Amino acid sequence: MIKIIGDYHTHTIYSHGKGTIEENVVAAINKGLKEIVISDHGPGHMFFGVNYKKLKKMRAEIDKLNEKYKDKIKIYLGVEANIISTEGDIDVTEKELKLLDKLLVGFHNGAKLKSLKDFYILYIKNKMAKYNKKLREECRRTNTDALIKAINKYKIDIITHPGAKVDIDTRELAKAAAKRGTALEINSSHRFLTLDYVKIAMEEGVMFSIDSDAHKPQDVGNFDWALDVAKQANLPPTRIINAEK
Repeated sequence: MIKIIGDYHTHTIYSHGKGTIEENVVAAINKGLKEIVISDHGPGHMFFGVNYKKLKKMRAEIDKLNEKYKDKIKIYLGVEANIISTEGDIDVTEKELKLLDKLLVGFHNGAKLKSLKDFYILYIKNKMAKYNKKLREECRRTNTDALIKAINKYKIDIITHPGAKVDIDTRELAKAAAKRGTALEINSSHRFLTLDYVKIAMEEGVMFSIDSDAHKPQDVGNFDWALDVAKQANLPPTRIINAEK
């Protein structure tokens, strides 16, 4: 039996979530969780990004809440950073990284790309690829390479919902992630990784994270879909970073 002890991907009103940090924390406690990561979007998200000023405020708030709830739960400040270039650059600076406990990274449609060339390759071409098989294969390689470069460039804890926003080569991504100690997320909201993706990734020895991607407090700790996938794949708890061992 798999028992998840922490939700490592939750959003708050600091980005486009509906609850406060404390409301997410209380919801996690009520679900019996021992850990929670507050992971609002990186500053490069055009609509929901959290800048350095907000991150500092969140850091102070989380430090106070850790003291308040120290006997019940551990609260981490994270960010769901955005891939912003084909070279694997993300939208979080070294200055901002120093405030964080956890770094999550993924592809998002609302991210401001580093250059017009990156915008064309990672956004326009991915949209066009839906209608062109040859282009789809090219984009799959480019998307995967960008994530692998990010994994090798930064100390990333979790790749969020890989395969949900853009197509990727799961096996190649899993190989790179396994070498760097980066987990691939089974996301109950976006419903990625799928069963087939998980089975392929498992063969490469990568670790996984099972998360809710909650955007409102009542969804914190909702892992049902992801747990079902993990069970079907015969994924052992020892391969899940936020499972009880």
